[in-house]
Amino acid sequence: MIKSQELLSPIMDEILRRKFELSEMPEQHSNISDSTQEMQLTPWRVKLIEVYAESIVSEPEESKEAIQSWGTQVANVLVQLQLPLDVGLHEIAYYRSVISEIIRDEAKKQAITLDDFYDIVYQFSQVMDSAVLIVSRAYMRDYHRSIESAKYAIDELSVPVVQLTKDTGVIPIIGEIDTNRAQYLMTNALEKGSEMQLRRIILDLSGVSIIDTMVAGQMFKVMNSLKLIGVEVVLSGVRPEVAQTMVNLGITVEQKVYSSLRAVIEDKQLMI
Repeated sequence: MIKSQELLSPIMDEILRRKFELSEMPEQHSNISDSTQEMQLTPWRVKLIEVYAESIVSEPEESKEAIQSWGTQVANVLVQLQLPLDVGLHEIAYYRSVISEIIRDEAKKQAITLDDFYDIVYQFSQVMDSAVLIVSRAYMRDYHRSIESAKYAIDELSVPVVQLTKDTGVIPIIGEIDTNRAQYLMTNALEKGSEMQLRRIILDLSGVSIIDTMVAGQMFKVMNSLKLIGVEVVLSGVRPEVAQTMVNLGITVEQKVYSSLRAVIEDKQLMI
C-alpha cells in the first residue's frame, strides 16, 4: 500500500469524476441488446467504478468488503434479469481495462515511480480478481435458488387439489413422480384436505405410466397420512403397467380402486 495519499487521491478523483461517462458502455463493447436491461445495469456499473476507484486509497479489507457487497447485488440483478454469468464477467473485464488506462495516464501525469505504480496496479488487480470470484459464486448460488423456486412452483401446479363437491376433492397426477414430487404431494394433500374440510380425496393416476418402489412407498404414506386425519382416499385410472408393477412389488391396495375418474364420479353411492 502506498503511504502518500497525495499520489493516490488524484487518480481516484479522476475515475470518480468520469464514473457516469464510463458507465455508458459503448455499444460495440456491450453484451446487452435490450435497452431496458441496459438501463437496469447502469447503477451497478457506476457502483463498480466507485469500488474500483476507492480501492486505490482504501485498505485491502475495506476494498474486499465493498466488492463483496457489490458482487452479491449484481449477481442477484443478473439472475432476476435472466442474464448469463458471462455478461457480468465481461463487464468486470471491460472496466478493468478502462480504469487501468486511467491509472496509467494519471501515473504518467504525476510522474509516479515504477514501484508506486506497481503497488497501485497490484492492489487494483486484487480487487478485480475478487470481483470475478465473488460474482461467480453469488450468481451460482442465486441461480440455483431461482431454479429450486421454479421447481417448487411447478410441483405445486402439477399436483393441484381440485374440489369436486363440498367434501370431495381430486388430485390429477400427470407424468413421472419422483421422490420430491411425491413428498410435495403428501404435504399438499394434507394441507388442502384439512383446509377444504374434505372427507374424501381421489388420487387419479391415469396420467402416470411409471412407478417404482420408492415412489409407491411415498404414495402409500400419503394415503395413510390422509386416513389419520379422517380423509378417505380413492384411487382411479391405475394403468395396467402400473398395476403390474404394484403387484410385483407386493403392494396391497386397501383403498377403493376405479378404472377412471369418470367411474368414480358416476358412483352415486360414493359421491353422496
